[in-house]
Parts: sequence; structure tokens; C-alpha cells
Amino acid sequence: MPSAAQSNYQDIASLNNLRKEAQADESKALEKVAKQFESIFMKMLLKSMRDANKAFESDSALNSQSSETYRNMHDDQMATELSENGSLGLAQLIVQQLSPQVSGYTPASVLRSNANLPMTDAVANLGGANKPAPSTDTPASISNQPSPVAPQPSFSSARDFVEKLLPLANQAAKELGASPTMLIAQAALETGWGQKIVNKQPDQSSFNLFNIKADKRWDGAQANVSTLEYRDGIAVREKAQFRAYDDFSQSFSDFTDFIQQSPRYQPALEKVSNPASFLQGIQQAGYATDPNYANKVMAILNRVNQLVN
Repeated sequence: MPSAAQSNYQDIASLNNLRKEAQADESKALEKVAKQFESIFMKMLLKSMRDANKAFESDSALNSQSSETYRNMHDDQMATELSENGSLGLAQLIVQQLSPQVSGYTPASVLRSNANLPMTDAVANLGGANKPAPSTDTPASISNQPSPVAPQPSFSSARDFVEKLLPLANQAAKELGASPTMLIAQAALETGWGQKIVNKQPDQSSFNLFNIKADKRWDGAQANVSTLEYRDGIAVREKAQFRAYDDFSQSFSDFTDFIQQSPRYQPALEKVSNPASFLQGIQQAGYATDPNYANKVMAILNRVNQLVN
């Protein structure tokens, strides 16, 4: 997209250029797409304001079809330039929402938490196998003891994501009796194929592949992240604590414990050999607030299976 000084509301060619840029670098293209969306929104806003005043213009000697045409052109151009300058701020919010790995925003609907579970259920889900309570027997691998900082994970493509995580998924799948590709599909949905993993710090990953949220009973490391919660239909920015691990192996291990040791997921575990039934089961048990969660994972599963085969 050209600069504000060069842009105009009829710049159709920029759409084709934007498509090419998106194929080369999605992150850079996102900001430009967000600005275009802000421009469209501002055009609609200006049009609504103009329409509201039409009743007062009907008797004006200065009002004509030609003047209205030029005025609309002026409004469209002004909307384009205002969006380029970030006057409304909508484009920035869109980029933050769609790039949580950069901005630290994570949709509240995908957070996993035990906060609303009964005490017996919550304690059972704290991620350590065969332990009565995390405060007395937290596994060393997920304790608050200092550990070397692991390198920031990087995935170049969906295929790279699958190939790097498949060995870990195979091990976790054996413990659950599940399909390893189903676990990868879940992780792909939760993290955008590894591009939107929650960070503990700007340069330190939480390695949380399943977006499991930490509450006060979680004794391991945490990542403090800004989220958008919905309260009475209104989006509110809040801070949320995610579980954080030293590597992806711990993430898979904690996920299996989280599912296996929670009574509410036991009916779903009885159907774990059937991915569709299992996913529907954990969704109904409250694993995800998205009503289409299971269907989305199944759609991704088809692609994962193609990449594996």
C-alpha cells in the first residue's frame, strides 16, 4: 500500500500488491490489511454522518448530485489518509488481536482454567502425576526453581510444526490412547501453527501448546499475558496467568495429566479413540467456550493427516 501522500480511495492496484506481500510475509501484510479495514470502517462512519444530515440539505441551493459526488470522493480520500495516520487506532487494535505472539493479547475464550471447578476437581488437574497437592509435591520439571532459558521456538510452516512435534505427540498419545495427529491439530488451533504461543517475556516462550491457564493452585512457572475478557457482552482488557514450561515435552505431559486427572473429562476419555467424539466430549465438559471448537480441530486434523501421510 502506498504512503498516505500517494494513497487514494481508488487505488485498486494496491490490493494485488498486498496479496503478493501477504504470500511473502504475513506479519508485514497484516498491518496494511488492518489499515485498509480501518479505512473502510471510517468511510462507513462518514457516510452515516452524511446520510443523517440529508434531511437538512434537501432545500439547500448548494446541494446537487455533482456536489454530492465530489463530497463523497473527498470523504473517501480523507478516510484513507486518516487510517494511514492511525487517527482512529482501530488498525493497531486489529494487529494486536491477530498477533498475540507480538502484542501479548490472547482471546479469553481459549484460556484453560480450573478456577470454576470444585476444589477436588481443581487439585486433581494441576499437572503432576500421582501427587495429592501441588504445594507439597510439585514435579521439579515444572517447579519455580530457576532453569536455563530455552531457545525461542520457531516454525517455518505447518509441515515444520507437525514434523517437530510429532515425536512428542506420539508419546503423549500413547498415555491417553489418543491419536497423535489429533493432539497436534489441537496445538495448531490453539497456537496458530506455533506462531501465537504465549510468551513469559518478549523473548522467552511459555511453550504452552494448549493454552492452559494457571490459577492460584498452579505451582509452576507462569506467563502474565494481557487478554480480552467479555463481561456482560463488553470487551474488557485483563491480565491472565498461563502455565509455562521449559519445553514442549512438558506441555504435552501436562496436557495429558490435565485431561486424565479431571473427573469432568472422564466421559470424553472413554471415547478417546474416536477423535470427533473425544473433542466433542471435552468441549461439552468445558474445555473450550468456542461452540465450534471440536469442528475446528477436526478440520485442522484433516490437514495434519495429509502432512503426515
